[in-house]
Amino acid sequence: MSRKIMILGAGLMQGPAIRAVRELGFESVVVDANPEAVCVPLADRFEPVDLKDTESLIKLADEINSSGVENGLAAVFTAGTDFSASVAAVAEHCGLPGHSLEACLNASNKIRMRERFKACGVPSPDFMEIDEAEFARLLESPDSTVFPKVIKPVDNMGGRGCRLIRNRDEFQPAVENAIRNSRSHKAVLEDFMDGPEFSIDSIVWNGTLTVTGFADRHIYYPPYFIETGHTMPSSVDPKIKNELIATFALGIKALGLTCGVAKADIKYTENGPMIGEIAARLSGGYMSGWTYPYSSDFPLTKTALSISAGMEPSSMLEKRIPVEWQPHPSVCDSEQPFRLYEIPSLKVSAERAWISIPGKIKAETGFDRIKENDCVKDILPRNHAGDTVSFPRNNVEKCGNIISVASDRNSAVSAACSSVAEITLRLEPFNTATDRFLTGITEKDECGFPPSAYELPLSLKEGEKKVLCRGERLADFIPDCLVPYLDKAHDWNHCSLRKTIEKFDLVCPEHPDIDTESLWKALLRGGVQGAVYICDCGGEHEDKI
Repeated sequence: MSRKIMILGAGLMQGPAIRAVRELGFESVVVDANPEAVCVPLADRFEPVDLKDTESLIKLADEINSSGVENGLAAVFTAGTDFSASVAAVAEHCGLPGHSLEACLNASNKIRMRERFKACGVPSPDFMEIDEAEFARLLESPDSTVFPKVIKPVDNMGGRGCRLIRNRDEFQPAVENAIRNSRSHKAVLEDFMDGPEFSIDSIVWNGTLTVTGFADRHIYYPPYFIETGHTMPSSVDPKIKNELIATFALGIKALGLTCGVAKADIKYTENGPMIGEIAARLSGGYMSGWTYPYSSDFPLTKTALSISAGMEPSSMLEKRIPVEWQPHPSVCDSEQPFRLYEIPSLKVSAERAWISIPGKIKAETGFDRIKENDCVKDILPRNHAGDTVSFPRNNVEKCGNIISVASDRNSAVSAACSSVAEITLRLEPFNTATDRFLTGITEKDECGFPPSAYELPLSLKEGEKKVLCRGERLADFIPDCLVPYLDKAHDWNHCSLRKTIEKFDLVCPEHPDIDTESLWKALLRGGVQGAVYICDCGGEHEDKI
C-alpha cells in the first residue's frame, strides 16, 4: 500500500499523468464517467464518477483518506480537461497543495475570467454575457451589435460551440449553438482578436512563473477556429515573446492562480498581446504531454504532479533560466507579479492533424509509409473504418494527429506535414453527406464553409479529354489550366495537387470509365477523397457534381 494520487479523466490526454503517478512512487486512482475510456487500463484503481460531480469526488477522497495518512490521498490532478475547479474543490477539502477553488472558478468560467482581466487591466477583448434572456433582447434589437464578433460557451473546451460571427444572418444560429454547448446555458460574446495565436504552458510555484512550452498555433477554416497543429518552439520574435509572457503573468495574477499549472491561448494583435483564455491545467492537444517533452527533454507532467503532492520541483529548478520582464507598452506600468523563468525547447516538435470531408470511412491507407520516417514519433488516429466523419467544426472532430521531432524546424514540420499527406481515408459510396459536400451545398450561416480542397482561380476548359478509360492514369491527362498549380496548391492535409493526382492513381488503378469533368470537379472540391468517391460510385453520381 502507498499514498494515492487522484487523476480526473481517463482519456488519451490524461495518459501521461497516469503514467507519471507510478514513476513518482504513488498509486493512481483514476476517475471518469466513461468506464470505456482509453486509459482506464493504466489505472491502479478506477472509479466511474462524473468529473463535475464534486460531491461524489469529495466523498471518494474521504474514503481513500479513511485508510490513514500513509495510504491516503497525496494529490489531485488533471490535464487536458476542463475540470480544474473539481480538482481544487477536492484539494481544498483535503488540505492538499494547489490553486484555490476561487481561482480555478475564475479560470473555468469565461465570464468570470474576462471580469477579472478587466478589473486588473489585463489586455483581453471587450465582452458581454449572453443567457437566454439577453439573447432574446438582442434578437429584438438587430442593429445593436457590430460585427465581427466571437461567440463561445462560458464553460467548455476544444472549440465546441465557438465560432466567428461575421454578420447578422449568422448571429442567431451561432449563439444558439454556443448556449447549447454550455453546461450553464450561457455564452460570452466578444470582440474578434486578429493576429497570430500562441499556446503557453507554465508552472506557478513559490512566487515564480516558469514557462514550460511556448508554441505557434495554426488556426484555419472560418467561421470556426480549427487548430490544424502547433509547432514548438515558436518562431516569434524574442521581444514579442517576452511581451506575451508578461501579459500571461499578469493574467495569472488577476485570476489568483498561485500553486500549480496554468496554460494560455494568447494572440499578438496590432495593439499588442491579448489573452484569449487562461486555464488552471496543462494544455491538451498533445502539447504538454507530447510535443513539449519531446522538444525539451523535460518531464513536465511528472514535475507538475510532484508540486501537487507538495514536493520540491528539483528538476525544474535545475533546468530553468531567467526571462526578462519586458511587457508591452500598454501594460508597462504594471508591477511584475512573478519572477519569470523558462525551460527552453532544445529541439523542434511539430503536431499536425488530418481531416476528412463528410461521409463514412470505408478504408484507411498510407500509414505504413509514415512509419519509415525517422522523425515521426507518434501516429494518433481518432477515427477508423466504419466511423462517420465530417469536416471539423471544433477541435475534437479531427481524424487524427502526427507528431514529429527533429533538430531543426524545417525537418520537423516537413516530417509531420508529409506524413499527414500520405494518409487517405476512403469513404463509402452513395452517402448523402458526401454528396452534399461535393456539390458545394453549405448552410446559410456558414458561407464558404467547408472550403474546397483546392480553391483555384480557374474553370476547366472545353476540349479536354472527356472520359478517363478503365486502367488509364489520371496523371497522363492533366488539363493545361491545372499545370501551373501542381506544386503550388495544397489541400487541408498538405497534399499538393500533383500528390493528390498520384494518390488517386495509386488508390484506384482499376477505376471504371469515368467522365473527367465530374472527376476533376470532385478532386478540386474534395481532394483525393472526392475523386475516389466518384469512382467508387461507379460514375452514377456524375450528374450531381
